[in-house]
Amino acid sequence: MTIQLNETHDVNLRSWVALANQPESDFPIQNLPFGMFRRTGSHQTFRIGVAIGDQVLDLAAAHAVHAFAGYTELQGGEFTAAANATGLNGLMALGAPVWSALRLALSRVLREGASQQGMLQACLLPQSAAEFTVPAHIGDYTDFYTSVHHATAVGKLFRPDNPLLPNYKWIPIGYHGRASSVGVSGQTFRRPLGQTKPPAADNPVFGPAKRMDYELEVGIFIGRGNPLGDSIPVQNAESHVFGLCLLNDWSARDLQAWEYQPLGPFLAKNFATTISPWIVTLEALAPYRLAWTRNAADPQPMTYLDDAQLRASGAFDIQLEVLLQTAKMRGEGVPAQRLSLSNFCHSYWTVSQLVAHHTVNGCNLNPGDLLGSGTQSGPAPEEAGSLLELTEGGKKPLTLQNGEQRTFMEDGDTVILRGWAQRAGLPRIGFGEVAGTLLPART
Repeated sequence: MTIQLNETHDVNLRSWVALANQPESDFPIQNLPFGMFRRTGSHQTFRIGVAIGDQVLDLAAAHAVHAFAGYTELQGGEFTAAANATGLNGLMALGAPVWSALRLALSRVLREGASQQGMLQACLLPQSAAEFTVPAHIGDYTDFYTSVHHATAVGKLFRPDNPLLPNYKWIPIGYHGRASSVGVSGQTFRRPLGQTKPPAADNPVFGPAKRMDYELEVGIFIGRGNPLGDSIPVQNAESHVFGLCLLNDWSARDLQAWEYQPLGPFLAKNFATTISPWIVTLEALAPYRLAWTRNAADPQPMTYLDDAQLRASGAFDIQLEVLLQTAKMRGEGVPAQRLSLSNFCHSYWTVSQLVAHHTVNGCNLNPGDLLGSGTQSGPAPEEAGSLLELTEGGKKPLTLQNGEQRTFMEDGDTVILRGWAQRAGLPRIGFGEVAGTLLPART
């Protein structure tokens, strides 16, 4: 894991796409995230797009007009096939040298004064005129539990005297989920049905979940994978990561409380997971690295999870925001209200540790596989990444600015997650947003 800055990170770069130069833009020329798009309402196939300002650059169209001529890594049939594919898996499989060469080429052709501006104008579509889909075929989805603050807060609700289980500080805790119900921002889903166990009842009952919640997470998309039986060393793990996105792993807390022992959540989690359209590359996030530390009083990572470079720069300074818009707010034209603000740097385990641990037993990862970080809560109460924490298990309702109250989500509620990296003197590297809306249960 070697972190190097290059010309694509130059803070003085400006784009000929005017709105990319606005300080509040999520997508300056220093970002250049990837997604899958098409014109809204069309029957076109989805195509790879690159966000720049308020526009989407059609990668296949740019390649067709030879915008990347002169870049050896971006020539030949393999790259052409990947650029024209209906998902990012082919590009993900080409590996970090190709991703880096493509980022450099995109940076150069989108800069002010680039000779390719004329040919690329026709390759742009306003984001407001585009619709998006899940950016890759997700073969497998694994959800981790990397926030010690979240794990402690939730543990206290059920085990006040012993909130963390003995394995938490030794091993990245995770479970294999399902990929079929992962959707892109704008996803709507019905309140799930299932079994719950009322506290005073002897037997469980069947019906709609009553304690619906969101989970503020970061998604990790795998690029080049590893063969079955091999592992990915922690030192090389990030070269296998294509990039990060925002992820909301919705949770039915009452279903989960009844079903999760001994094998973990099932119907409480598998009804929907929503991700943002854009995948931000690790190269774009290089200037926003932080040292990763482990409290000296805690167990230190085992050798296969530890590395000097990881400790020097293994964490990411990414602000993570949760907002809620109720149906009443939406009907009255009232914008969504912030519920919490946290940061990915609080994660107890890093991206590279998750990849290394996932494969240390020989498990094979494939291009497009998705890892969820688990709920990202910070040390302060206002940094909680779920309603379960914010309301202390439903005991302390939140009062919104319009007077409505929430302990858990109600039908019609929309939850919006936003994320960005920003420091003084550096551009804002944004993730856009991921929104999802809860609909009434099926009757």
